[in-house]
Amino acid sequence: MKSYQNAALLQNLYRLKALGFDYCDPVIVNRRNVDGALPDDLEALRGLIRTCHLCDLGKSRRQSMAGYGGTQARLMFIDAFVSLAEDESGRYFSGRSGDSLAKMITRVLGLPLEAVYLTHAVKCKTAGTNRPSPSECNSCKPYWKKEMELVNPRVIVTLGPDAYRLVTGDETPFEQVRGHRIDYDGAVLFPLYHPQYLLRNPSLKKATMADLRNIRSAL
Repeated sequence: MKSYQNAALLQNLYRLKALGFDYCDPVIVNRRNVDGALPDDLEALRGLIRTCHLCDLGKSRRQSMAGYGGTQARLMFIDAFVSLAEDESGRYFSGRSGDSLAKMITRVLGLPLEAVYLTHAVKCKTAGTNRPSPSECNSCKPYWKKEMELVNPRVIVTLGPDAYRLVTGDETPFEQVRGHRIDYDGAVLFPLYHPQYLLRNPSLKKATMADLRNIRSAL
């Protein structure tokens, strides 16, 4: 039966070619990603992220931010989206927000930047001020989940309500979970105000300092 079907398909292709149609072998983009077989090596995973074309952001992005920091970091930060400063520079801890986060890590937590791991839930910046679509967010999920698996942090910190929602799927209002200690896949998760939000709301820095002390005690 299979041979008959193949013969019929081939006959049909020859007929279409005679009518002027052309055809080629199908191209599958990022086959390893589609099949779900992501590499068990962090550097190889970063390389895959940098060349990813699973969603429309791959057509318009400047670059893909593939994660930064120690491969055995006890502390992992997850930001929701790539900032304009990060996208322009290609570096983490860029701009005022990035500088503020760096100071939280080095001055309050007492850790060198290389001792933490920082990544994004959505790896590519959207055009202008657009927010990524649900499908674009879902395309990146296997990547940051694999990063979690490979780094295996003791503590995970989500920066702002968008990162918390994308990582946990929880729609609880952010103020009700911010600063709380949450069990998550064998680690401890702390939702924290985003540094950019703190720059606009300096009165919240005192509460954030208390949250950072709780994070430090969990390491």
